[in-house]
Amino acid sequence: MKAATYSSTVFLIAFTLFAIYISIAEAIANPKATDTTGASAPATQPTSKPAFVVQIDNFMFKPKELEIAVGDTVTWRNADDVPHTATSKDDPQTFDSGPLDTDDKYSFTFSKPGKYTYYCKVHPHMTGVVVVK
Repeated sequence: MKAATYSSTVFLIAFTLFAIYISIAEAIANPKATDTTGASAPATQPTSKPAFVVQIDNFMFKPKELEIAVGDTVTWRNADDVPHTATSKDDPQTFDSGPLDTDDKYSFTFSKPGKYTYYCKVHPHMTGVVVVK
């Protein structure tokens, strides 16, 4: 066998062994990626709903207005140094977070369509709207 052919053959064998090694290492590191037949598992889409967050910052709700779908959950997070609330103006109240200290969170899932206006009980000038379609 000529030296050039021998070198090409050795390279091809080494490359093939390296590819097999990588495949085995991947299967060990991620065992759920293959089924019992060794076939790759199909890619799946995330099943969780999008996260809707209203940041309470600088005495404002951000965003001030939020549009979501029925069944979506909104989380209010207080980033201010003082307590705030997220309280619906509906009668009777649809939701009320109670006092949220710095970094506290409150979540509410909207089950009916409508326009939900809310405010901060501590600072009534702070208002926001969630539109549920």
